[in-house]
Amino acid sequence: MARGFFSSIRKPSVLPGFGPALGFALFYLSLIVLIPLAGVFWKSAQLGWHDFVLAAFSPRALAAYRLTLVASLSAAIVNSVFGLLVAWVLTRYRFPGRRIIDGLVDLPFALPTAVAGISLSALFSSNNGWLGKPLMDWLGWKVAYTPSGVFIALVFIGLPFVVRTLQPVLEDMEPEAEEAASSLGATRLQTFVRVLFPALGPALLTGFALAFARALGEYGSVIFIAGNLPMKSEIVPLLIMIQLAQFKVGAAAAIAAVMLVASFALLLLINILQRWAYRRSSADA
Repeated sequence: MARGFFSSIRKPSVLPGFGPALGFALFYLSLIVLIPLAGVFWKSAQLGWHDFVLAAFSPRALAAYRLTLVASLSAAIVNSVFGLLVAWVLTRYRFPGRRIIDGLVDLPFALPTAVAGISLSALFSSNNGWLGKPLMDWLGWKVAYTPSGVFIALVFIGLPFVVRTLQPVLEDMEPEAEEAASSLGATRLQTFVRVLFPALGPALLTGFALAFARALGEYGSVIFIAGNLPMKSEIVPLLIMIQLAQFKVGAAAAIAAVMLVASFALLLLINILQRWAYRRSSADA
């Protein structure tokens, strides 16, 4: 019966070896992902229900959940908008310095997170930062050591995920569809909304999901600019590290388990939306 099940889900392939490949993939996935995650739930379960609730849903933990999720979602949305703009400019226009700008997009990938955090905190410092002092003097907006600093850091580290996801799709899009829409009387806005955007939708959702997932687990670049004030600018990864430093492994595991479930639910929703957008774009094509 098991053989019939696997044969029903198996797709014809020119290359043999479906069984060993599937077994190795499941083994590797379990070793790298599933076993460590199971350890988090097992360790948190040792607390008991009462202690689990006290550790995972304390006012301090709830404030950290709220800041981390809201800042990550906001940064991913901003990166989706401006990442699309950057990818569009880099693929559709030729101008001096384009290759330099294209290379700078990858800088957050290669830059150590601690270096990024120190640079951002110095840049947005309210006392003598190049951007932070004018923002404070002219607008009264304090960026460093506030939730705004968390948002800025997450925007910085998440932009390349959106740009690099959209660039291949934009490069593969044929200009004939745009020319046909223009010849039929469509405006540039109508061409983008009705012709280009449906094809870009799945890739844009993929970039959004990658930027969001990266922001959820960011630690190094955030702690330098956030200020790490409990109930105000403290993120979940930092709270977990504080619990571990105090040898409260069970409390750290409880907080991690709640964050893991919430992150998985949001990423699953994004994945469902991505599949829906892909099927819709395929049906329209």
